[in-house]
Amino acid sequence: MRKNSPLDGMRVVEMSHMIMGPSCGMFLGFLGAEVIKVEPPEGDKTRNLTGMGSGFFPTFNRGKKSVVLDLGTEGGRADLERLLRTADVFVENFRDASLARMGFSPDQLRARFPGLVVASCKGFLHGPYENRTAMDEVVQMMTGMAYMTGPTGRPLRIGSSANDIMGGLFCAFGVLGELLHREKTGEGANVRTGLFENCLLLVAQHMVQYEIEGVESPPMPERVFSWPVYDIFETREGRQIFVGAVTEGQWGQLCRLLELRGLLDDPTLQTRPQQIAARDRTLPVVADAIRMRAFDDLVAAFEETGIPFSPIARPAEMYDDPHVNRPGGLMTSHYPDKKDFRAPGLPYTVDGVTPCPVSLDLPSIGQHTEDVLSRLREGA
Repeated sequence: MRKNSPLDGMRVVEMSHMIMGPSCGMFLGFLGAEVIKVEPPEGDKTRNLTGMGSGFFPTFNRGKKSVVLDLGTEGGRADLERLLRTADVFVENFRDASLARMGFSPDQLRARFPGLVVASCKGFLHGPYENRTAMDEVVQMMTGMAYMTGPTGRPLRIGSSANDIMGGLFCAFGVLGELLHREKTGEGANVRTGLFENCLLLVAQHMVQYEIEGVESPPMPERVFSWPVYDIFETREGRQIFVGAVTEGQWGQLCRLLELRGLLDDPTLQTRPQQIAARDRTLPVVADAIRMRAFDDLVAAFEETGIPFSPIARPAEMYDDPHVNRPGGLMTSHYPDKKDFRAPGLPYTVDGVTPCPVSLDLPSIGQHTEDVLSRLREGA
């Protein structure tokens, strides 16, 4: 972490699980905040997930401290109260009614701690659906995201927890804005992020197309293409490769590279609209030419000419990718009782450096309880 990170000296108390809330806390931690994760006595249930869920806890809880509190007891609630008295931000993803019963709803907290920024990661913003249970897949079905991803009649969720992660990112974005506002006014705020509204923003381009043209977009597998070549092909070895040619210049480069003089010189294929309209007859020719070439040779040629391309990779293969392995691309975390692992950091640099907390290690359950609470009680 570089000196004087933006949130140095800020304390974030996070009481959340799964992905949306923890990702919000993680983003703030990567910016230098001290993030204290409040867990129940048995620990965050996400710690014990298996299969596709096994990466949830380690990915989104890097660099945090763990404090165990039993909020079913008066003592546990009193300790949380003391902890929040020292906090700048409180991240939570509990049901509104549950927090209110414990005395920790956003409005109750703001009344007691006027400078606190409360960050609530919810399924929905206030409105008719605000009390519904939401999950990433639920809101993808509700907003049309799943409809747009799979072929007609087969709605399909996208292949990551992108909504949860982006929901956490927007919540952190809102927190940063309110911390800046607090610098001017001394006042905290209640920030609420909706998973549904996040997904709605992701499909907004399709909504707006319908709004201005009166035409609904078909699902992405059946979309009307806006480019002459924007497809997946097979090379001589049978390896899949995505290739794009989206301008007349790239069309010409691709035809020359693949030695397709017939397409290049065809008077009916000289403009992009002509090339798009002729996809049915040109793509088989391009596919046959690519099938005659070796994968490595094509990659080198596409790299040199600037033609958009990509191998069809799996997430596990990213550990061998040379760009992923550039300095700062992967960061190592210690995972108690399990296995050290590498994971990406934030996808940007500041003055050439990727923001990073002092530690990226995972806490064991309650690892910091005694240290944090003893300091609070000493200061009480």
